[in-house]
Amino acid sequence: MTVGERNKKMNLTGVPETMLQTIYARAKESKGRGAICDKKAEEIVSRLDYDFSLADKDTAMHSGVIARTIVLDRLTTAWLATHPGGVVVNIACGLDTRCYRMKGYAHWYNLDLPETMAVRVKLLPESGLISQIAMSAMDNWGDEIKEKNVPVLVIIEGLTMYLSEADVQRIFAVISGRFQQATVFVEIMNPMIVKRFKEKSIDASNAKFVWGAKNGAAFAKLMPDFQFREEHSLTEGMAAFAPIYKLLDKLPFVRNISNKIIILEKLL
Repeated sequence: MTVGERNKKMNLTGVPETMLQTIYARAKESKGRGAICDKKAEEIVSRLDYDFSLADKDTAMHSGVIARTIVLDRLTTAWLATHPGGVVVNIACGLDTRCYRMKGYAHWYNLDLPETMAVRVKLLPESGLISQIAMSAMDNWGDEIKEKNVPVLVIIEGLTMYLSEADVQRIFAVISGRFQQATVFVEIMNPMIVKRFKEKSIDASNAKFVWGAKNGAAFAKLMPDFQFREEHSLTEGMAAFAPIYKLLDKLPFVRNISNKIIILEKLL
C-alpha cells in the first residue's frame, strides 16, 4: 500500500462532509476515553488526509455523536436479540460502522447519496452480508432490498434535522410502500434547538439544521402508517460518560430539548 493509498485526501462540503466529523468523533472517543469501542472508525481515520481541527474543538458535536451512538447501539443490539436473522437498513449511513459492531443480522444495507457512497466504497468496500445502496433516502430504494417477509429494522440517524418535513414524510412513505412490517429508529431534534443551536464543525461544512419535531408523539402524527412506541433521549447516552446526566435526565426540560431516538412500528 502506498502513502497515497494510506492517506486519502477528502474534499467534501455540505451534509456529506458531516460524515467525516462523526467518524472522527467516534474514533477519538474509542482511542481515548473509551465510552464506545469503534476500532473500524480508528482504522479509517488513521488513513484520512483531512483537517479535523474544528472537530477537535467542537465538544458539543463530539458528545452528541457519542451519546447517540451509545443509545442506538443499545437499541439495535436489543432489536437483533429479539429478531434474529432480521434485515437492517441504515439510511444516511455516511461512514457509520455500526454494522461491524452488531451481530445476528441476515443482511445489513447501508444507504446514502451517490457522492457519499463513492467515498464509503473506497474506505469501506463491503460485500456479502453487508450491501451498499447509492441513492437518496427519498428515492424508491425499497426495490433494492432483496429479502421478503423477514423482520426489518430501519435506522435513520443524524438526518431528519437537515431535511424538510415533506422530505421526511417521503422517506417514511418509501418504507411503508416496501415493507408490510417494519421497526424504525429515527433521530429527531427539537424545533427550538434547530433554530438556535449550531455545532461549530458542522456549521463550517455549510450543512444547516432545517426542521425538527417536539417529541415522538408529534413526529408520529405526521406518519399515518406508523405507530409510536417509545422514545429515548440522548441524555441516556450522555450519562454513560458524564454521570451528571443521570440527574439531568430526570429533569423534563433537559429531556425535552435533547435530541431523541424515536421508535415507530408499521404493522399489518
